[in-house]
Amino acid sequence: MIHPLEHLVVRHTHRLPVPDGPAGEAAVAARQFDAALMSVGFKLSAPLLDRLAALPEGAVVDAAVRTLACVRAMVGDHVQHNPYFVDFPANVPDTLDFWMQCIREALADDKSREAVLEQLSTGTVDLLTLPSYGRYQHTYAEMLSRHDELIAVAGDRMTVLHLGRDAQDEVGELYLRLAGSRTPLGDDHLRDLGALAEHCVDEAQPVEIPVRENRAVINKARLRAGSGLLVDTVTDVLRLVCALSDGDVSLREPTRFAKLSRPTRRALLAGLDGIVAAAPAKLADVAAHREAWKRLGERLHPHEYPQWPNAGEVFAVARGERRVRSFASRTEELLGKGDVVGAVELLKSAPGVLLRSVDRLARMADAGEERAAVLAAVEKAVPQAAGRVLLSVRQHLANRGDRLEQSGIRRVFINGSGRAWVTADTRPALPTAAKERLNALLDAEITRRVSLDGPVLVDPDVLDVALPLSGKAVSSGLGVLPRGSVSPVDGELLRFFVYWKQTSLTTDYDLSAVILDEQYEQVTWLSYTQLTDVEGRHSGDITEAPDGASEFIELRLGAVRGSFIVPQVLLFSGEGFMDVEESFFGFMLREGEQRGRPFEPRTVRMKSDLRGPSRVALPLVFRRGEDGRWRAHWLHLYLKGFPKANRVEETAPTVEALLRGIVERQQLTVRWLLGMTDGADVTVWDGGDVPRGPVTYIGMQRPEGLHPDSRILTPENLRDVIPE
Repeated sequence: MIHPLEHLVVRHTHRLPVPDGPAGEAAVAARQFDAALMSVGFKLSAPLLDRLAALPEGAVVDAAVRTLACVRAMVGDHVQHNPYFVDFPANVPDTLDFWMQCIREALADDKSREAVLEQLSTGTVDLLTLPSYGRYQHTYAEMLSRHDELIAVAGDRMTVLHLGRDAQDEVGELYLRLAGSRTPLGDDHLRDLGALAEHCVDEAQPVEIPVRENRAVINKARLRAGSGLLVDTVTDVLRLVCALSDGDVSLREPTRFAKLSRPTRRALLAGLDGIVAAAPAKLADVAAHREAWKRLGERLHPHEYPQWPNAGEVFAVARGERRVRSFASRTEELLGKGDVVGAVELLKSAPGVLLRSVDRLARMADAGEERAAVLAAVEKAVPQAAGRVLLSVRQHLANRGDRLEQSGIRRVFINGSGRAWVTADTRPALPTAAKERLNALLDAEITRRVSLDGPVLVDPDVLDVALPLSGKAVSSGLGVLPRGSVSPVDGELLRFFVYWKQTSLTTDYDLSAVILDEQYEQVTWLSYTQLTDVEGRHSGDITEAPDGASEFIELRLGAVRGSFIVPQVLLFSGEGFMDVEESFFGFMLREGEQRGRPFEPRTVRMKSDLRGPSRVALPLVFRRGEDGRWRAHWLHLYLKGFPKANRVEETAPTVEALLRGIVERQQLTVRWLLGMTDGADVTVWDGGDVPRGPVTYIGMQRPEGLHPDSRILTPENLRDVIPE
C-alpha cells in the first residue's frame, strides 16, 4: 500500500521506505530506475537496489514513478528551464547591440512602429514596450535541439537514496524527530510537521515538544481529532488559533483569525481557563500580544461561557480592565532605576531570559558587587537553560568586544523572516574579565551536554557548516546549509539559475551578480543591463512568467577579477516571493568540456526556495580564499529594496555593508562543537575503509557501508546535534 506521506520521508531523510509486495524478479526494472535517477543526480544505494530487484516489476515501476517526481522537484527539474538566448552560454550579444536589435525588430513591425518612433523622438525608449524584448522567441524544444548532451564527469553531484524501513515506521520516526526538534523549524518544515501530525495524532508522541511553534501545529491536529490540547501558557492558545487560521504561529506577523466553530471556541476557552486557574501569574503574558487578544476575544465570545471565568480574565487584561505587570516591564523598571542586582534577582526565575540579557547586565554592572552578582546568577542559570540558548549566547559573545570595534564591523540585524539591515554598533565593549568568565561558564556546560557516542567520523567538507540554531536561518531545498556556513566550491564554471511562475500578475524577476574586491568595493556586475563581461554571460531578461521563466548567469571562476561573487534575485515588478506560484534559486558547477543544456540536474549543487518577505534575495556569496580556492558563504537574506524596478547597481551599498558584517562574523560550526567534546575519538574521514562497528558519522551525506546501528548526522538532521 502506498503511504500518502512517503514523499516527505524521501525529501527529509533521503531514504525510500521499503515498498510492499511479494517476492518477484525486477532486476531489470530496478536498474532502469537507478539509471533514471542518475540522470537527475540521484542513485540507489546497493542495499536498496537489491531490495527492489527482489520485488514484482509493477511495484518497482510504481516506486520509480513516485520517487522520480519527488527528487526532480527537489532539484528543480520538475519545470522547463528555457533561457531567452537560445544558445546560452554561447552567442550572447553585447547589451547595446541587443537593445538596438530589439528596436530594429519593433520598427519592422507594423503594429509597434508608430509607438517606437514616438519614443525615439523623445530620446528614450522603454525596453518593455518592444515586442521581442523579455519574451521567449523560441520554444523549449527548439532550445533543447541547439545543445549537445551533457558529458558526465566524476565531479557531478550524486545524492544516494538509502533503503528505509516500513513506510509507517519511517513516517512515525520523521514526525517524532520534527516534533521534538530543539530548534525552531522553517516554514516548509512546519507545514510538513502539520501534515505528519494529522497522520500520527493517534500514534506515539514525543516525550517533549521544546519549541512552541511546533506545539501549535501539533495542537491543531489534536484539536481536529478531538484529542487533548498540549497547552501550559496563554500564548500557546494564541499560537493555536493562528495555526487554525493558517497564520503565523511565530506571532511575528498579525494573523487574520478565521471563523471558529462553537466546539472549537469551547475547547480554546476551556484551555485558557485551566491555564489561568492553575497559575494566575501567566496572565502577565497577555500584554506582549494585547491587540491580537482583543481581536481574538471578538471571535471567542468569552461572555457566553460563564463556566470558564478565568478565561475571561485574559481578555480583561487585554482590554486594560485589569492590570497585570509583565515580567519584562518589571525588569525594565529595575534596570531603569539602575538596580542591576534587583533585576538579576528577578531574572533568576527565568534562566533563558537571564542569559539573553547578560550582555546588557554585564555592561550596566559596576566592577564590584554588581558584576559579581551577574556572574553568580549566570553560573546558576546555565545548567537550567536550553542548549540552543547556551549556544546562541556563546556565539553572541564570540562577536562582541575589541575585535569588532577594531575591524570597524557594523551591527547586523536579521529577523526570523531573513530580512536584514545594518546599523552602527554604539555598544561599549564588554569588560574583558567578565567576557572570559562568561565564555568559560558556557563552554563548560556545553561540553558537559555534548553527546557524540563511540568513534566519530567527520567529512572534512562539513567542518565549517554552522550549527543550525534555528530552522529560520536556512531556506527549504536541496543542498542548502544554515546561514553562516562555509562550503567548498570545486569546478571551472559556476552557473546560477532562478525560476519563477507568476500567479495572476505579470511578474519580472531579475537574476544578477555583482563582483566585489577584497575591500567589498564593486568591480563589475552581470545583469540585464550588462549581459557580458570578462567574468561571464547572462542568459537574457525575461519580463513575464505565465508559464514559468528562467534566467541564468555563468561565470568562469578563473577569470573573476574580484574576491567576492554575490548573486541576487531582484523583484522588478509584479508579485513578490511570497505571492508567486513558485520561485527558487540555485547554482550548478561544471567543467569546461561538459557542455549540456542550460539546466542540467546532475550538475546542480544547491536549489533553494525563494519565499522571503522582501524584494531582493541574497541566497549566498562566493569568496576566493588566500589559497585561491572558492568557497560558498551561506546568507539566506532578504533586503527590503524598492517597491519596484530594483536593480543590482542600486543595491550595492547595502549589500557591501551586509557582507562585511556577516562574512567576517564568527560562527559556531561543527568544527567548534567537536572541539567541545570531552575526550571523544574524532577522526576526519576521507571515505576510506569503513569501520566495522557502530560510529557517529557527521557529513554532507550518508556514505554506504556504515554499520546499521551508526548514528548519522547530515544537513537534513544536523539540528539533532544541538544539545538539550
